[in-house]
Amino acid sequence: MKIALFGLLALLGYLGLAYALQRSVLFPRPPRPQVSPADGRPDVDVVWLGPDRAVEAWYLTPLGAGDDRPAPVVVFTHGNGELIDYWLDEFAVVRGWGLGVLLVEYPGYGRSRGDPSEESIAQTMAAAYDYLASRPDVDPGRIVAYGRSVGGGAAGALIRQRSVAALVLESSFTSVRRMARRHLLFGPFVRDPFDTLGAVGDFDGPVLVIHGREDRMIPPAHGKELAARAPRGEIVWLDCGHNDCPRPWKEVRGFLERQGILEAESASAATP
Repeated sequence: MKIALFGLLALLGYLGLAYALQRSVLFPRPPRPQVSPADGRPDVDVVWLGPDRAVEAWYLTPLGAGDDRPAPVVVFTHGNGELIDYWLDEFAVVRGWGLGVLLVEYPGYGRSRGDPSEESIAQTMAAAYDYLASRPDVDPGRIVAYGRSVGGGAAGALIRQRSVAALVLESSFTSVRRMARRHLLFGPFVRDPFDTLGAVGDFDGPVLVIHGREDRMIPPAHGKELAARAPRGEIVWLDCGHNDCPRPWKEVRGFLERQGILEAESASAATP
């Protein structure tokens, strides 16, 4: 009897501690950089999202587009151990296609105020979309959500609230709740479940899932299930793990061309 009681108390203690600390694990928040790489960049519009302007985002202007030709835009959300600062130059190739890119920070990350949670991130994503829709140089019918790792949960939150043309999920999970089972954390003890699988299943637009065959952090089965659940899903496998994958720009471009969001390269090259 005493052993059973001790075991129960130990379990309750573990669950209580896990509940209290799980956000520090899900959102580790890298150190805030002293200098913003967006400072002094004329091709980067720094915006602050939300009613209290608490969350930072960077709009990277496309090459060769202006107010007279509204551009398609990728809304990108990064992994949980990253900042938008890390991605400024990574999207130079995408901008060269004539796409704008909105890098959205998470509340409490970098220079942004607040605290990260599923609720606060969902609010941020809705504000990010509304900001883009208000820009005359953006085509609201060609906004693409692109989430990497935990950013897939943020992208899933966006497609539940706003209409986007397509979704790209790179190295993402079906849900945090499922990931938490590996640490014996179940159901109501998961504070931020991020049900990406459910969001994808309800989304009637095209979905591209990109996943590393050797991913040990988020097993490949998650990517396989996401692609299978999406009514219009497809998957691309990369020979990599989780954080060592090369940028899949070739695969992303082909996907956007097939959906009519981006002109085929040969056609755009032939356009004067």
